[in-house]
Amino acid sequence: MIYTFLTAALFVIMLLGGAGAFVFITLRRKLGRVSGGGKVIPAVSLATAALGLILLILIPGSFHTVEAGSVAVVKQLGIITDIEQPGTYFDFYLTRTYEEYDVKVQQVEISEDAYTADAQSMQINMVVQFQVRQDKVEEIAINYGGLGALTNRIQSVAIERTKAILSKYQAEKLIEERSTISPTVEEEISKAIGDKYYVTFNSAVLTDITFSDAFEAAVEAKMMAQQEKLQAQYENEKKKEQAETALYVAEQEAKALVAKAQAEADAQVKVAAAEAQAIMLKSVEVARMLGYEVTESTVEGSDEEGNPVTEKVYTIKYDTTHTGADIAEYMKYVEYMSKWDGKLPQVVAGENGFMITLPTKPDTNA
Repeated sequence: MIYTFLTAALFVIMLLGGAGAFVFITLRRKLGRVSGGGKVIPAVSLATAALGLILLILIPGSFHTVEAGSVAVVKQLGIITDIEQPGTYFDFYLTRTYEEYDVKVQQVEISEDAYTADAQSMQINMVVQFQVRQDKVEEIAINYGGLGALTNRIQSVAIERTKAILSKYQAEKLIEERSTISPTVEEEISKAIGDKYYVTFNSAVLTDITFSDAFEAAVEAKMMAQQEKLQAQYENEKKKEQAETALYVAEQEAKALVAKAQAEADAQVKVAAAEAQAIMLKSVEVARMLGYEVTESTVEGSDEEGNPVTEKVYTIKYDTTHTGADIAEYMKYVEYMSKWDGKLPQVVAGENGFMITLPTKPDTNA
C-alpha cells in the first residue's frame, strides 16, 4: 500500500513539474525576457514533450481495476505482496502486476468416453461446480500459477472418479440404475476434492450416459421382448382367473341344485313320515275302537337341529282274540272309503267266483 502511495506521488510530482515547465516557458516567450537563450527554449520544450509522452504511457497503464466477484494477486517483480479486493488501484505497471482470480461459482462441463464392467463403451456428460476460496488464492497462485490449471486438475479428478464408479456396473444394470448413480458420483468427487485444491465443492451432476446405437437397439429389443412376455403372462393369469371364476360359479350352481334336490327329498321324507304317523295314529284309534289294549308313553329326544322334543309312543297289546287281522281289514276299508268316488265296485264273474275291482285314487301328479 505504501508503494502504491509513493508511486502515485511520484507521478503527480512529475506531472506538476512538466506542467510548471510548460507554463514557465510559455510566459517567458510572451514577455520576451529570454535573451541569448534561443537554444534553451527548444530544449526545454523538447524535454517537456518527452515528459508528457512518458506520463501518457505510464499513467493509464498504472491503473488496475479488480472486477466484482474477483480478487487480485498483486506481484512486485514476481513476488506476491498483496491480495486485493474488487476496486480500482494505481500501481506502476512495470514493477507491479495484478492477476485476477474469479471467485464466483465455476461450472465445468465434461464430456468423456468410458467403459462398463462388461466392456461396453459409453459417453458420459456431466457438470461440476466449485468455488475458489478467497483465503486460499495465494496458495493457488503459488501451486498452480492460475485458475485454469486448477480447473484442469479438478476436471481430471472428476473424470477419474466417475469412470471408476461406472466401471463397476454392467451396462444393463447401469441403464436401470442411471437415476441413482449421479448422487454416488457426486459423493465420490466431493471426497476426492475435499480441502486439497483450495476450493469449495458445490455439486457434480451426471447429466447423460450414451451407449452405442447397436447396444441401445439390443437393449430396446430385449425390453420389448420382456414386455411381451409380461403381457402374455398377464393374459394367461387373466384367463386362469376367468376359468376359476367360471368353475366357482358352476360349483355354486351345482351345490344349489344338490341343495334343492336334498330339500325336496327331505320334504318328501317329512311328508312320508307325517303320513306314516297319521296311519299309525289311525291304527291306534281303530285298535281302541275294536277293544284292543293300547298303552301310551313319552320319550325324550331331539330334532335335527338339536332342540329337545318329547314324542308319544303307543303300544298295542295282541292276544289270541285280538290278533290284529281285524285292524288290517278295517284299515283297508278306511283306505277304500278315502278313495271311493261314490260308484259301486265292478264285479266280474269267472270260473272261480267273482272278482271285485276296487276303485283307485286318481294320480294328481300325472
